[in-house]
Amino acid sequence: MSLHLIVNRQARYLRNDGAYVEALRRAAQGFVVHETRSLADLDEVIRSIEKDSPRVVVLAGGDGTYMAGVTALTRTFTQAPAIALAPGGTVSTVARNQGFEGSMSAYADRLLRAIASGAASRASHATLSVTDDRGGDRVGFIWGAGLVARFFEAYYAQPHAGYVGAARIVARIFLGSPFGGKLAKRVLTPVPCTLVIDGEEQPARGYSLIASSVVKDLGLHMHLLYRAGEDPERVHVVASPLDAPRLGPQMPLVLLGKRLLGRGHVDAMVKTATLRFAEDDAYVLDGEVLRAREVVVRAGPVVDVMTIR
Repeated sequence: MSLHLIVNRQARYLRNDGAYVEALRRAAQGFVVHETRSLADLDEVIRSIEKDSPRVVVLAGGDGTYMAGVTALTRTFTQAPAIALAPGGTVSTVARNQGFEGSMSAYADRLLRAIASGAASRASHATLSVTDDRGGDRVGFIWGAGLVARFFEAYYAQPHAGYVGAARIVARIFLGSPFGGKLAKRVLTPVPCTLVIDGEEQPARGYSLIASSVVKDLGLHMHLLYRAGEDPERVHVVASPLDAPRLGPQMPLVLLGKRLLGRGHVDAMVKTATLRFAEDDAYVLDGEVLRAREVVVRAGPVVDVMTIR
């Protein structure tokens, strides 16, 4: 049973033959190393390693890389191999939830060597299954719409924003929300939509925030989904119809992992959440901005994740 490392050469810090790519190659002693530049490449790699009965597949890249890799693995294998997440994207939020901190090179070196030596920890991890009416059928970790989608649209509009850039955008949104800031108003204005939770349509006809996650830290220490990953058969969903002046000041509660205040919120562990937009609109899965009119979120397959602490 072999070890495989899949390096997404489209991820921000892996696009060129730089020092980090070389560090990954040096650390991957005992691994079969694959490099991909498209989803077609990824699918071909996953099919090629299926017959090898891999023990661990390490995905190197950003959050979108992890989502694409887990989707391909769970689609191809009857029982997916254990995975591990090496950083390489602009933020790598999911990898940070699994222990990544500090230098990318140093962390990846420790992770790969621990896996090769048998010193890494292995634990079961819940995922999200997200389907939409555009034919999307993906497995991931963090999903959202409304505020989440508008944030990423603003984030990607700034070249090379990175972790610091993301923090600046969040600060502009929440500091400006009580005072009518343009960015805050654009990001936090409720989106016309309906939300159906376990077959029951919720009363609100628009939400400024809709999110679900199986990792607790959504990035920048935001713990909106404080019950994330609690139950592998249900997902934690939080949705709010509040506008900018009322939702923005609740940022401290999000940082502390507390429930939002006010009426009309959804905050529950659910089997299925169905979001229906009034017209095609944006939603986000692991940093990837997608569009659809209807999106269904439920618990995905449980995967084993290798980590170091």
